[in-house]
Parts: sequence; C-alpha cells; structure tokens
Amino acid sequence: MASPTHVGGGVNVDDLPHVDQPMIQMLTPEGKRVPGGEYERFAEDLDDEMLRLMYRDMTLSRRVDAEGTALQRQGQLGLWVPLLGQEAAQIGLGRATRPQDFIFPSYREHGLALTRGVPPETLLGIFRGVSHSGWDPQAHNLHPYAIVIGAQTLHAVGYAMGVQLDGDIATGDQDRDTATIACFGDGATSQGEVSEALTFAGTYNAPVLFFLQNNQWAISEPTTVQTKAPLHTRGVGFGVPGVRVDGNDVIATYAVARAGLDSIRAGNGPLLLEAYTYRMGAHTTADDPTKYRSDAETENWRAKDPIRRLRRYLLESEMADQEFFDGVDAEADELAAGLRKACVEMPDPDPQEMFSHVYSHEHALVSEESAWHAQYEASFAEAEAR
Repeated sequence: MASPTHVGGGVNVDDLPHVDQPMIQMLTPEGKRVPGGEYERFAEDLDDEMLRLMYRDMTLSRRVDAEGTALQRQGQLGLWVPLLGQEAAQIGLGRATRPQDFIFPSYREHGLALTRGVPPETLLGIFRGVSHSGWDPQAHNLHPYAIVIGAQTLHAVGYAMGVQLDGDIATGDQDRDTATIACFGDGATSQGEVSEALTFAGTYNAPVLFFLQNNQWAISEPTTVQTKAPLHTRGVGFGVPGVRVDGNDVIATYAVARAGLDSIRAGNGPLLLEAYTYRMGAHTTADDPTKYRSDAETENWRAKDPIRRLRRYLLESEMADQEFFDGVDAEADELAAGLRKACVEMPDPDPQEMFSHVYSHEHALVSEESAWHAQYEASFAEAEAR
C-alpha cells in the first residue's frame, strides 16, 4: 500500500477537516457564493458550462421524480421512492466521479443514475415489477438498486478491496485509479451492515467513499432519535474520517466529493462524507409524512431548495438567462412525456428469464426448474386448445 501522498492530484485525508469542523458550504440558500476554504481549489473546474449542466441535471432529475410519483398514483407503478430535495447531493457527487469509479446505490439515487448515463425509463422498470435492475451494471459502473437497507455498503467495501488487490489505486494514472462509492441514508447508519462495512474499510484501508445522504428522517424517525452524535463522526471509531457538507449546495458537494475521491484514489484510505440535506417529500409513495412532521419544518427546508439557489446564482452571475431556463424546462417536459410513454408501453418480461442469470454457467438444478416451468406454462395453452 502506498503511503499517503498527493499522487494524481489526491490529498492526504489528514489534511481534510473532520470531526470538529463546521459544515462546508459554498452557495448559500440565497444563491450567494461564499469561499470554501481548502476545498475551494476543487471547485475551480466548475466553469459556466459545468454549472449550467448541473442545473440541467438537477432539473431533469426532479422532473423524472415527479413523473415517477404521478405514475405510481395512477397505478402504473407499484411503488416510487422520491428524491425531492436531494438533487444537489446526488448531482454534485455524480459529476465529481470518474468513469472508472464504481457506485453502489440504495434505492433513491435517481439523479446519480442520470449522471451515469442510465436511461430514466429503466429505473421505472424496477418499480413496475418487470425488471430486477434494468441496466447493465458494468456498462454504467452503477450497481443495481439495493432495497435491503445498508446491504450495499458491504458490497461496496468488498468491491473496493478487490480494486485494491488489483493495484488500481495510487498509480498516478487518472484513467486507472479507481474509487468505490457506497450510497446510503441516515437510517441505514443504525444497521449492523454499515458498522461491519466501516470495520472492514478502516482495517483494510479500502478505497471507498461512504456517501451518506442525511435527509433528516428514517421514514418516520428523525435523526435526533437515531443517534446523539453527528453522523459524519460515525466512522471515526472505525478509523474512517468524516466530513459534513451542505447537501443542498451542489458546488460544495462537488468540491468536497472531488477532494475525497482524489484522496481515496491516491491510496489514502476510506472517507465518510455526510451530505446534510432534507427529504421534502414522502419516504416512498406508501408513506404520509404529514403524520410525523410539521408543515413548518418542511417549509423551512423548502427555502433552502437546491435548484432554486443555483438558479439564483446563475442569474445574478449572468451565467445563464431566461432563455436557458425555459429551454431546460421544455427539455424536462419532453423527457417526462417520453418517460410516461415508455412506462405504459413497457412489455412484461418472459417468465423464463428468471432462470437465465442465477449462475454465470449452466446449473443442473436451475435447468431442471426452468424445464418444469416451461412445461407448466405450456399446459395452459394445451388446456385452452382442448
């Protein structure tokens, strides 16, 4: 294992602020740009074009999310998991990654999936019940959604340890050095799997970023009930330093994620990044948040809307005009219309496909079960013919 250096633009995690540092912010809720301290240099490549791209990403993500909710309410999806309010956290992280980085999401990372090139309609397939994933994980370096809370953190650490054994960190080659990202929420930190993942990551110095989106509520339980310690400090006892960033600030999230990922790729070990954000909608479409939180709380966070603050900054800095915003809105409407059409016309899968990917090679028992199921299905056609 290489010693901590500044290989390939990385930074030593010891140089990063951790437990006793305040939340990192570069864009206030009013859309004012403020200095980001030692993270400022990681935001330098966010030129006008990149900032407009991230605004577009967030707007399209929100539109996809709204359409997913509407489709569920109309009976086209069995369930939908909204991301409303968390767009900056996901887009900031997504745009800070490199193509070779591998991401293990939970079930709310629709915006992150967009940055990895996953077509939005494939996300709907999971919640429509016609697909277990919908996309090729190797084509997008994005693992399928994990419904079991916290399980993906162990998968991510295992993958990261494999990257480490392959020697794909600390080489100085920006196209080779690889970071692994585990995405999870505040509620998942109470799961044993997350503690186990932190244990292995710290012990083996695994190249993994634990990306914690603290949206304040684990379904109906607030963070204050879940833990007395700030969540970004959770990893310290495992040897995993932590940083807290304003998760509604896409610029700060990008910069801090970029710094952490560079450090991880340089061989400096794991990092826990807490994106402090808020779930403005329901936990899922099966949830009613009015039963456990006040409208005043939600309205207070609505004033910190991540898309609104970036829009104000772009306007006041003259990086974008009304024509640009109108164009993005029109693109979002077109995307939503195409998404709805794709969802309604989505074909049911061939039942035989359930046997196709159980093992990487032919397995006698699976082949036997597949043959029995094919015969069982054929019996219905034979009965109708009689």
